[in-house]
Amino acid sequence: MPPEERLRAAIANAFPRLAAISDADAAKPRAPGKWSPTQVIGHLIDSASNNHQRFVRANFTDDLIFPGYDQERWVTLGQYADAPWESLVTLWREFNLQIARVMEATPTSVRDAPRARHNLHQLAWRTVAEDQPATLAYFMSDYVDHLEHHLGQIL
Repeated sequence: MPPEERLRAAIANAFPRLAAISDADAAKPRAPGKWSPTQVIGHLIDSASNNHQRFVRANFTDDLIFPGYDQERWVTLGQYADAPWESLVTLWREFNLQIARVMEATPTSVRDAPRARHNLHQLAWRTVAEDQPATLAYFMSDYVDHLEHHLGQIL
């Protein structure tokens, strides 16, 4: 299944279940020292923000080299722990629906082109060795895998 279809399916499956979680439950960390659901969704919003740009830019470059970001600091700065759950879940859904549109608009030739230069050994959830070519299709699927992993932590 193409990554945009997987992403839309994940959103359709998760959104009603996420929306049913109370603000109080969303604010509770899963375990001491772990993120709360609000922080996990915040992290997924930050991931969406970064990967949206990456997927768009990859349509216009010959490589897959992108800046990284400090996830912990972004979650702290975003103040997700104190944000309204409904607002976060809605933002997460809408941002990811836009990413699905970008994925769908990306030509197959761009998705499947092997890129010798990449930094997916640093950025991908399931990394690709630096000396191995990578594709945007792989990186898009990896994005969905990462999202599904974190949704599983909440749901």
